[in-house]
Amino acid sequence: MKVGFVVNDIATETDVYTTTRIAMAAVNRGHEAWLIGAGDMAFDPDDHVRARARSVSKKNYKSTKTFLQELRGPKGRSERITVDDLDVLMLRSDPASEKGKRDWAQMSGIDFGRAAMRRGVIVVNDPDRLAQAMHKMYFQLFPEEVRPKTLITRDTSEIKAFAREQGGKIVIKPLQGSGGQGVFLIDEDEHGNLNQMVEAVSRDGYVVAQEYLEAAAEGDMRLFMMNGQPLRYKGKYAAFRRLRKSDDIRSNIHAGGEKAKAVVDDVALHIAEIVRPKLVEDGMFLVGLDIVGSKLMEINVFSPGGLGSARQFEGVNFAHAVIEALERKVGYMSFYQRNFNNIDMATL
Repeated sequence: MKVGFVVNDIATETDVYTTTRIAMAAVNRGHEAWLIGAGDMAFDPDDHVRARARSVSKKNYKSTKTFLQELRGPKGRSERITVDDLDVLMLRSDPASEKGKRDWAQMSGIDFGRAAMRRGVIVVNDPDRLAQAMHKMYFQLFPEEVRPKTLITRDTSEIKAFAREQGGKIVIKPLQGSGGQGVFLIDEDEHGNLNQMVEAVSRDGYVVAQEYLEAAAEGDMRLFMMNGQPLRYKGKYAAFRRLRKSDDIRSNIHAGGEKAKAVVDDVALHIAEIVRPKLVEDGMFLVGLDIVGSKLMEINVFSPGGLGSARQFEGVNFAHAVIEALERKVGYMSFYQRNFNNIDMATL
């Protein structure tokens, strides 16, 4: 099996990233794994998608650090590959991290993924639906039962009225973004600063105002979904908790949050069951659910991270489960001469 991984930039990948772990698992299971930067692809005159990509020469690695060093170093393989010859292309670049830096790179993985898909490559997550999920408005398409009360607007007066309805305490954040950037907790003591906060967030577009969930004081849970089901491997769920750092509202690891073992209870599984039909309908192969209490705070469909953290607490290498699932998809496609829509194959 030949698997390609589209990332923002090979040079900025780290050994703790989930993409690195999945790529190494593929190699250790005897497959070819190629990393492709968002700016390294081309649509050639012969209508084939090609890319400058990097891989490794060995077939067995014990550490992601060594794996990534060899992939980027002189021992690694650097070739211009035909993307259409891949069996699977995983789109793992994060469009939000390119905003304001390399705006052109936000859609490049999706656009070239669409072209590869037309050539019969299994592309996950499905690029057409990823295009629809480019900002947090996608989250509003999931059932109201699992979402916090939310207002999306650029009007400060509407946000003030919403804050009053919620008892004076709300969270505001940009409609497009990741890593907990631009997230503010507004309580009654800070209403005097609301204009400035909304102005800061709205510079990049619309503002998401949400009810404050008291359970957020205890952090959140990242639960992985694969093929529309909670990712479970060898009897363990791929999940972990992220705890807030002091009074910082953000539990995101990038914001300094700490990690802890998660307990995947009936509440979390109920949320997973509610969102399952849409994830399947949208061809979302690997997804991260961020759960606070009985509500979802976010659904990460682009580059959900933390498989290494889940492994740390559960003692199970969930990256192998991901590769096993991809192996099955490639097998299905060979049995049926690729007569499946990509969106259907993505979650089979």
